[in-house]
Amino acid sequence: MLMKNIWIWSAAGSLAVAAAASSQAQQTGGTEQAIIALENQWLQSQKTNQPDLAAPLLADKFVSTGSDGKVRNKTQEMAEAKARKYTSVDYVNVRVTVFGDAAIAIGGFESKGTDGSGKPFAEHERWTDTWVKMPDGKWQCVSSASSPIKM
Repeated sequence: MLMKNIWIWSAAGSLAVAAAASSQAQQTGGTEQAIIALENQWLQSQKTNQPDLAAPLLADKFVSTGSDGKVRNKTQEMAEAKARKYTSVDYVNVRVTVFGDAAIAIGGFESKGTDGSGKPFAEHERWTDTWVKMPDGKWQCVSSASSPIKM
C-alpha cells in the first residue's frame, strides 16, 4: 500500500509541476506578445512621424544609448524623435525574452529619412530594449541601446 500511495503522490506532484509550468508558459507567451505589441506601437510612431505615440511607452527614468554613443533621457529622446522625419522604417527579427516582471526585446532596425538639420540618413542597427512591469501593471521601456550593423 505504501508504494501505491507514493506513486499517487508522485503522479499528483508531477501533474502540479506540469500545470504550473504550463501556466507560466501561457503567461510568458502573453507577456511576449504584449511586449511585441508595444514595440510595434513604437514602430508605428516612427512610420507615421508621430513620436508622441511612443511617449507613454517610455518610463520617466528612461535612458537610451544611441548608435552614436550618446546617452539620452526621456525628454532628450523625445526631442530627437521629433526632429527626425522617416521616409521608411521597419523592424527585423524581433524577439522577446521574459524574466518575471522584466523583459528584453531585441531586433534589427532599418530606416531612411532626414535628421533635424535636414541631412539624409540610412540606418541599419541592432537594438535592445529593456521593459519593466510597473506597479500600476503597465509595461514601460526603461532602457534602449542600439549599435550600427556594418553592411
